[in-house]
Amino acid sequence: MKKFSAIFISLLIFAGTNHKSFAQTKDIQDSKKPVKLWETPNVLITSESVCYDAVRQVLYVSCINGNPVEKDQNGFIAELSPDGNIVVLKWITGLNAPKGMGIYGDKLYVTDIDRIVEIDIKNSAIIKDYPVNEAKFLNDITIDPEGNVFVSDMSTGKIHRLSKGVVETWFKDKQIGGPNGLLYEDKEILIGTRAGIFSVRIEDKRIWHLVNDTGGIDGLVADGKGNYIISDWMGKIQLVNPEKDPVVLLNTTVAGINAADIEFNPDDNILYVPTFGDNRVVAYELKEE
Repeated sequence: MKKFSAIFISLLIFAGTNHKSFAQTKDIQDSKKPVKLWETPNVLITSESVCYDAVRQVLYVSCINGNPVEKDQNGFIAELSPDGNIVVLKWITGLNAPKGMGIYGDKLYVTDIDRIVEIDIKNSAIIKDYPVNEAKFLNDITIDPEGNVFVSDMSTGKIHRLSKGVVETWFKDKQIGGPNGLLYEDKEILIGTRAGIFSVRIEDKRIWHLVNDTGGIDGLVADGKGNYIISDWMGKIQLVNPEKDPVVLLNTTVAGINAADIEFNPDDNILYVPTFGDNRVVAYELKEE
């Protein structure tokens, strides 16, 4: 993103209430030490997002391969093995600027600027795309247990939902500003913004400010232990919790290495970091100190 358009750079400047009672003084988080396991060659051009497929034991990496807002059909999705070997570099091609991904059954859903693309995993083929009305910069995806696909639009401040083949604008609130990272958790949609993590209850769309003072959020994942791991795109990755102080796990900002839409495998405690302009994915095991 270092040399992309001013329009896109402006989108990086991401725009409360809380439904739980917490003490004013926060406890310090238990420390976790990231230990690098592997890194790919720098052939994953503009690596934006990683999605772990636990059923098929592979990783999918969305590669913009160009300008994040340009419809150039240069984008692709790579398939990696869990140990970082590239199985198929251009597993899916013909995308414009693929970003967030999510799996439901045998389908992989991908955001692509102003549409949601549905991919048949078994046949390695795009089978349908769903235009999103007035969308400008679709980013992350999360999917609930019923298969409803939620996507964020950083530019318009909206959360859209694809349900039973129909796309609708599901949520918009000035509190969430430019929403980015999304996470389904316990009948709620968690939304990462510059103001922190918000939680929206699916049933009635009630919103709470769950975690404050995080800085900008790109990736948002759960660690399986009641915490969240967030990345800020510039290179900082933190472990956060509504009741505890944040812990910086990694920070490659000074080195100029991005941390885009991260993925986490809680079974093996492995964090996957797409480095965007650095064109790689780096894997770390998070070990208790």
